[in-house]
Amino acid sequence: MSERDEIVETIHRLFIATDDRDWAGVREVLSPKVHFDMTSLVGGSPETRTPVEIADGWKTGLAAIDHVHHQAGNFLVDITGDEATAFCYAVAYHHTAAMLRRFVGSYDFHLVRTDRWRIDVFKFNVKFVDPPLT
Repeated sequence: MSERDEIVETIHRLFIATDDRDWAGVREVLSPKVHFDMTSLVGGSPETRTPVEIADGWKTGLAAIDHVHHQAGNFLVDITGDEATAFCYAVAYHHTAAMLRRFVGSYDFHLVRTDRWRIDVFKFNVKFVDPPLT
């Protein structure tokens, strides 16, 4: 597998593990410290978080959602030695019996290669949410 494919697969594993609520799988693809930026969606400031903090936050935040589905594409990857940047478009669906919400946007990632490629920067760039968050 090429380095580019390994990087894209790392990102796919993050999304699939999130959809499967496989919190150990989420933690596995993240670096010990992650620059975590969801400010385009929830405001505030970017933070440095651990894989446990990220997985636990998603576990809590998605607890009331019956089904979660991420679909990503249009990957652009640049590799320099043991570091890489990746960009992709993505759509996420959150479904309950009473509601379907779509999140549409893009992601910016930075990854480092240690024993494998791991994400150390995670940034979501929201385009729109339908229906809007209240």
